[in-house]
Amino acid sequence: MPQTRAPHPPDLPHAAVSGPPRGKGFREADYARLLDAAHQRLGGPIMLVWDDLTAHRDASMRRLIESRSWPAVFYLPSYAPELNPAENVWSHLERSLGNLAPATLDQLAALIRTRLRRMQYRSSLLDAFIAHTGLTVTGAHHEP
Repeated sequence: MPQTRAPHPPDLPHAAVSGPPRGKGFREADYARLLDAAHQRLGGPIMLVWDDLTAHRDASMRRLIESRSWPAVFYLPSYAPELNPAENVWSHLERSLGNLAPATLDQLAALIRTRLRRMQYRSSLLDAFIAHTGLTVTGAHHEP
């Protein structure tokens, strides 16, 4: 599968996903802001590979995706973490933190942010996370 990337990963403005704190997780408005900011920054179509999270498959998310012409959505099967490239990201991150002993949660959070930021600039590593799943891109659909 040929890979195409922006020359440098986009640093999306924090405002794209920020707002008043209201608990864990993204809501539809958060996804809309993030997707629109990424689309504007990258200037082209966006490919989404989504797991079985309810928020990814509910009617409001389908409406959000269908209201935009540029996203291509690929849904992973239920209960298949081995097919989710994000699982490989988290596994790699956990291994990179394994021998460290931060003294505070703030230090741990800073280490995690630094390690994730480093990963985003290693396109060969990101490609490997996708390749490790064994999946290939053959088409997109909007229905879960």
